[in-house]
Amino acid sequence: MLFIAAAALGCVSTININDSKPGNRTSSWLTLAEMPTPRTEVAAIAVGDDVYVIGGFSASGISDKVEVYNIETNTWRTVKSLPIPEHHVAVVSEGGKLHVAGGYHSGWTPSNFVFVYDSVINEWKNLSSMPTARGALTAQAVNGKIYAIGGAADKILATNEEYDILTDTWKDRKEMPTAREHLASGVANGKIYAIGGRRRFGNNLAANEEYDPVTDRWTSKAVMPTARGGIAGASLKGKIFVFGGETFAYTFSENEAYDPAKDEWQKLESMPTARHGLGAAAVGNNIYVIGGGASPGLSYSGKNEAFAGT
Repeated sequence: MLFIAAAALGCVSTININDSKPGNRTSSWLTLAEMPTPRTEVAAIAVGDDVYVIGGFSASGISDKVEVYNIETNTWRTVKSLPIPEHHVAVVSEGGKLHVAGGYHSGWTPSNFVFVYDSVINEWKNLSSMPTARGALTAQAVNGKIYAIGGAADKILATNEEYDILTDTWKDRKEMPTAREHLASGVANGKIYAIGGRRRFGNNLAANEEYDPVTDRWTSKAVMPTARGGIAGASLKGKIFVFGGETFAYTFSENEAYDPAKDEWQKLESMPTARHGLGAAAVGNNIYVIGGGASPGLSYSGKNEAFAGT
């Protein structure tokens, strides 16, 4: 449960973002402590009460920063940096550890690096490389396996590769029907949903495709209401929420939720700050939407806005 204390004119008030009683909250969003290093094209993941924001671009270039937001204290701390600066990485949490795959390094060189972070000892180590080097991909963990999906290298990819955490090995799985990058994803009932993305800058997609790791099959599902790329996704209460994005002229503030049980989408209250290249992570009843750029292309922010999931 998140409580934020704010001092004003000598008084202290307490806001509880989890309190959904009528009249207690006029908005589904709360603005929280900003990330210390404004960044875009980040990845975000939750472990316990902490949200880790990884890599990306900052005003000083490609970042190896890993900054951690604690939802209970509304404070940030810095932990050990990525082994190399990278942007457009994918990250999952499995077994209490962070697994970072792909991205771009040394400018726009596609990466097949895979790193694992142990928060107990504050150390990163290398794992077996991903077979296909790529950035702007998405990844999810299901039943001790990590699935790295889509992205771009010298072309837009539909690649789907499975990593076995126990054996530190990779293998090919069935490709996604729609090749794309800058997409989002989520997990519900053991299935992965690959949502949105783009074929190239400005050519945004609304595709929503379900992957079943057991049968190794893809199925087309209800498309996202707003075609978007440069987005972030998070799973909460059996639904998948998709935030932000960009096109040539503007960034998106859209917040749309997919219900796999009904194969339906719902438009929800927009983000206070339109952004692309942001990260999103669910903790408890809330989703924390952090970083990203307010303008299309290379722009940065430290924005940290929490959405009270419905």
